[in-house]
Amino acid sequence: MLEPIRYTDLDTGAVQEEAVYGGFWVKLLYGTWLGRLFSSLVAAPPVSRFYGWLQDRPSSSRKVAPFVERFEIQMEDFLPEEGRSAESPYSTFNQFFTRRVTKTARPFAEAPRFPAPCDARYFAYNELNDAVSIPVKGAFFKASALLRNEEWQSHFEDGPGFIARLCPVDYHRFHFPDDGEVLASWRIPGALHSVNPWALAFRQDIFMLNEREVTILQTKNFGKLAFIEVGATCVGKIKQTYAGREFSRGDEKGMFLFGGSTVIVIGEKGRWSIDPEIVENTQMGIETYLKMGRALGETWR
Repeated sequence: MLEPIRYTDLDTGAVQEEAVYGGFWVKLLYGTWLGRLFSSLVAAPPVSRFYGWLQDRPSSSRKVAPFVERFEIQMEDFLPEEGRSAESPYSTFNQFFTRRVTKTARPFAEAPRFPAPCDARYFAYNELNDAVSIPVKGAFFKASALLRNEEWQSHFEDGPGFIARLCPVDYHRFHFPDDGEVLASWRIPGALHSVNPWALAFRQDIFMLNEREVTILQTKNFGKLAFIEVGATCVGKIKQTYAGREFSRGDEKGMFLFGGSTVIVIGEKGRWSIDPEIVENTQMGIETYLKMGRALGETWR
């Protein structure tokens, strides 16, 4: 029996139970022996690409209003699609899914605080090593496993890091956490398994298996960061929207098209740390919900 997924809202302190979009299918695929036999087939990229394509059809716009009502999304935080009115804001479900946030809805914490790069549920650690066990064992959540790049992985061994899990109800654009420049980037092909905690409970190697895009950032306040976007079931595409090598704190980096997904950020040892409350929640197996821009840690002075 799979336990309900609970998380703490850092702003209110309330512990909430997640309403999982498509929860029946996640339970079926990863919570039953028969489902697990077919999970690799469902995780094949063409399946998710096709589902993502459906969300770009004009008929998909009919799903927007019921989705907003069911999940009580605060639409005053978001802008309509460019060129459309507030009465008919989105031409497709994907346009709604990748909606833009207003300038005032997500203020960014200032240095030396480390701002959350996206709306998400966070597990966070001050040292990534083999002792890490929530939600995945340390061997599956180390720089060598995530980056697959001998040139860069040594920079991030035993450093701090976090897993930011975006649900379908969340704002699905992700942003740079500081001023800086891009040093390198590459794509790692892979499958598209669900990144839901129910799936991770049965397949702890998902972050090693799934498609991901890696960007190495040199930041002003936090040193080098490895910024990793992880694809997931029904994610139509990971799209980078930044241009050039230089960026500023709060600039948009990219977005996920339809589907829940994950951003993982890992840093250099001793450069910054996670706030104690978030670490304590992680140690208890409880994610912490943060809106983009909310502080989650601080640089070491």
